[in-house]
Amino acid sequence: MADITVAMINDLRKQTSAGMMNCKQALKETDGDFESAIKILREKGAVIQQKRANKESKQGIINAVASDDAKTLAMAEVNTETDFVAKTDNFKNFALTVTNEVLTNGEDVAESMKEAMMTIISQTGENVKISRTARMVLSGKGKVESYIHMGGKVGVLVEVACGKAETETTEKFTQLVHDLALQVAAVSPAYLISDEVPADIIEAERDIYRNQLKKENKPENIMENILKGKIKKFFSEICLVNQAFVKEPKMSITDIVNACAKECDDTIEIKRFVRFQLGV
Repeated sequence: MADITVAMINDLRKQTSAGMMNCKQALKETDGDFESAIKILREKGAVIQQKRANKESKQGIINAVASDDAKTLAMAEVNTETDFVAKTDNFKNFALTVTNEVLTNGEDVAESMKEAMMTIISQTGENVKISRTARMVLSGKGKVESYIHMGGKVGVLVEVACGKAETETTEKFTQLVHDLALQVAAVSPAYLISDEVPADIIEAERDIYRNQLKKENKPENIMENILKGKIKKFFSEICLVNQAFVKEPKMSITDIVNACAKECDDTIEIKRFVRFQLGV
């Protein structure tokens, strides 16, 4: 049986960030073999995850990273149980590693991050989860941009296309893309355009408004016109292109896109967006 010294325990703790007693026990079980001890600590991480699977993990952080050419973006939400752990450098570094893995290898990182996940769980003693990931690659001309809000509580990716390569570098287009990312973060649209809204959701809204109007004894012919206006307002709340621009509420998002297109003498289109909100 190897003599397990305090120095050995400290070395293992530095490598794994696991507790002193856990490190000591792992070294005893492996007769001082560091690699085997690390494996045991990782396996204990799996036990911790299983025991704490019913614990809510809604704290954490959302990160976004970009490729060197800025044409590929990745975003990941990594959750844990407590704000205390979420604020530690160890957890933040793990979350950033996850995001970089998404950037390099795609959205499905469950298998490639499996060992690192077991390690962070054993280190924190909490139920750590990779809740969701997104990866956006620029298609054609335009820009992709990321925006992280409120210290990692909200994250956004957006892609905006243009027709001419020279538009990509203009200050006006760059500002537009940034403003759109801010808009998505601040106002949380559910859809890009009204055509994306499922028919059952629209009909459910119609029923709500229709019942309200019936109580007001509105005539049928007037009711239909009012319903059209109500649905239009509904779209202005949930569809990005119909929303009022947060910086200038008298203008819609469509208005500011068209204004930028006119100034750049180009065609500009919002292609897509992704928005994560921590724990939601």
